[in-house]
Amino acid sequence: MSASELAGKFVEKALEKGFSDAAISIDIVERVMVKFANTQPSVVQEWKTAVANIYLSKGRRVFTGTFQLDKIGDADKLLGEVGLLIDRLSESELYAPLPEPGVRSGFYSRVDDKIVEAMKDPSELVELVLEASSREHNIDFTAGKIDLWKRMRHLATSTGAQLVEESTGVETYMRSFKEDGSGQWGFASRILDKRGIEEVALKASELAYESRGRSSVEPGVYDVILSPLVFSQLMNVIAWMSTGLSVLTGMSIFIDKKIGDQVASPLLSIYDAPRDDKLPFSTVFDDEAVATFDKPIVEKGLLKNILHNTKTALKFNTKSTGNAGWVHPRPWNLVIEGGGFKLEELISEVKRGLLITNNWYTRLQNYAEGVFSTIGRDAIFLIESGRIVKPVERLRIADKLPRLLSNIEGLSRETYDVMWWEVRVPTRSPYALIRNINITKHFA
Repeated sequence: MSASELAGKFVEKALEKGFSDAAISIDIVERVMVKFANTQPSVVQEWKTAVANIYLSKGRRVFTGTFQLDKIGDADKLLGEVGLLIDRLSESELYAPLPEPGVRSGFYSRVDDKIVEAMKDPSELVELVLEASSREHNIDFTAGKIDLWKRMRHLATSTGAQLVEESTGVETYMRSFKEDGSGQWGFASRILDKRGIEEVALKASELAYESRGRSSVEPGVYDVILSPLVFSQLMNVIAWMSTGLSVLTGMSIFIDKKIGDQVASPLLSIYDAPRDDKLPFSTVFDDEAVATFDKPIVEKGLLKNILHNTKTALKFNTKSTGNAGWVHPRPWNLVIEGGGFKLEELISEVKRGLLITNNWYTRLQNYAEGVFSTIGRDAIFLIESGRIVKPVERLRIADKLPRLLSNIEGLSRETYDVMWWEVRVPTRSPYALIRNINITKHFA
């Protein structure tokens, strides 16, 4: 039995057994990952996974879970077990019936055959990044990964959707080291963009070389230029705060905002872009079979959309935005509109500040107020009188997200497609100049 037939049969049996709503998404993923350490491949992993995510409701009681396909094959037993469990659950405050599908049937392909071929033999890509990492600078060593995948997604719902979508993707990031200097870059795409992959190694090595000989910097208030890695990571936080569930649960800076309110500098526009086929999470339909569409979250500084599934949309007296998650709405891809500056021009606008190229461990101390901190790591540079004067040691940004958004004063024309473990929503991002940001010491 094919995965699509298995999904359809499961939904049929669920309705026969008295469930009000039923949906199943079967994901079959083939993956090849090459990991690097000490400037050579350290691990090559190949695996195939096949799991089923199910959604079932009786009245207003809801169950979701993830299972291996053999459990789905024995649907009668699984549905019997879930039926006993769901009867003991409390009614969901966020229940809404599954909607009529915006996309009812079809097969959609976003497969790049070059990625499929590279999965059979990734050696050419390995050679590309290793050669690029030492082409211009005598780097001590480099580490990172190239991750290639092909995914088949089968969705069936009790409202009549029977959909299949196949896609490919690549994610790569590299971290290079030279003496006490280090640098990192990342990239992701639906297609095998060799230039983008090569650029990861080139930029990581350049940053490592340029950040040698670090010195300390005093804590204080600085103008900062955030690289696409850093800016995209913080905008990932903003995008998750823009989902209906985040707002409803108070885990958002938008809890007291209305559509049309000014929430950022007029220079900032952030789009949820599920139809951008260069970014790896593009999709035609969401988990409720609602058709996706590109939409602004923030446009010219104004809050334009909260991202919804059917459940949160009902609470807001509006419609789904095609961003389901059965429980939590989600952004698919993010596109941040670039500005009018070259990077060098952004630097020239800074009298005294910092260029921060990478960050991790972003933590929120207060979600509603957006009080956060994040650790800057790898290459960080002090800027004085419009020039980079020296690399500096690791530091911490400690400020409020609303202030950061409001103080954006310049964005680069050039944008970069970024994804790595700190940026899980693929994001196209420029460099961003932000005034008057609080910088503190990092304590290991």
